[in-house]
Amino acid sequence: MASRMLVLTAAAFGTLVAGPAAALDEVTFGTNWLAQAEHGGFYQAVADGTYEKFGLKVTIRQGGPQAANRSLLIAGQIQFYMGGNMLEGLDAVKQGIPTVTVAASFQKDPQVLMAHPDQGVEKFEDLAKLPTIFMGKDGFITFFQWMKSAYPGFKDEQYKPYTFNPAPFIADPQSAQQGYLTSEPFEVERQAGWKPVIFLLADQGFDTYSTTIDTQADLVANNPDLVQRFVDASMIGWYTYLYGDNAAANALIKTDNPEMSDEQIAFSIAKMKEYGILESGPALEKGIGCMTDEQHASFADKLIKAGIVDASVDVKKAYTLQFVCKGTGLDVKKANGG
Repeated sequence: MASRMLVLTAAAFGTLVAGPAAALDEVTFGTNWLAQAEHGGFYQAVADGTYEKFGLKVTIRQGGPQAANRSLLIAGQIQFYMGGNMLEGLDAVKQGIPTVTVAASFQKDPQVLMAHPDQGVEKFEDLAKLPTIFMGKDGFITFFQWMKSAYPGFKDEQYKPYTFNPAPFIADPQSAQQGYLTSEPFEVERQAGWKPVIFLLADQGFDTYSTTIDTQADLVANNPDLVQRFVDASMIGWYTYLYGDNAAANALIKTDNPEMSDEQIAFSIAKMKEYGILESGPALEKGIGCMTDEQHASFADKLIKAGIVDASVDVKKAYTLQFVCKGTGLDVKKANGG
């Protein structure tokens, strides 16, 4: 599906003060998938004028199967990109690509494995007993390799390709399937009429950050004020989306992605809150977007042990803590009763 574009069109910044309106800095933020509640904070900051209050005119360039937004970031054609997890950042360091992660919206990657109820799968290790795990190719060469390293019993023979159709999983009670906490469990319950058993990989030790804000290293070095304003406005957007009036943001999400339903959006928001996807660990006190050296190092060490990442990679080149953990937006949460 071709990418669609959403442009901030609120009144010019500075109209409430005397004199000419201040010029807005125009930036483009490329997402990594079709518009959804998991992108809600960014759409919220567009919808309610938060970006504009920070002197920004933001275009959200929607991702999708045919989008190449990460390539556009590398080429300098967009200013910010939504990274999936820190594997991308570590790979960029290995390849000498000068991008850097400046914030992490999600403390936990929403990647899950699902199993059928009443099949004796009560803890994560029990998945190793199943003959089949439906996974995408990317999952097989990343988190499944970590699973084999961290837990005994998982083996390559369990792998079967996941084609984004839950029907094979639903039909086979002795199978598991990968998914996104906020998406596939909803669809399985809708189609099958039962709730799958869910294991969030982040709660089993796969502790990557997710839904990151990535930019070029040159922008961090040459215009840190712009980066800080985009990060701050985005995190405020997230608090408003989670705890305030998000109707306008959801309308924009459905404009970009007409297949998105109100029921799916509500399910996604509930799961993000229930599992602490945005708010857990240091982010509880220091704000959404917070990152630490310790968590970055922990994840990298696990990937190195699993043979996914080369030990020579300088992990600290993949990110900077310069713009986060400042408590930005916590007052918005408090004001909305969160």
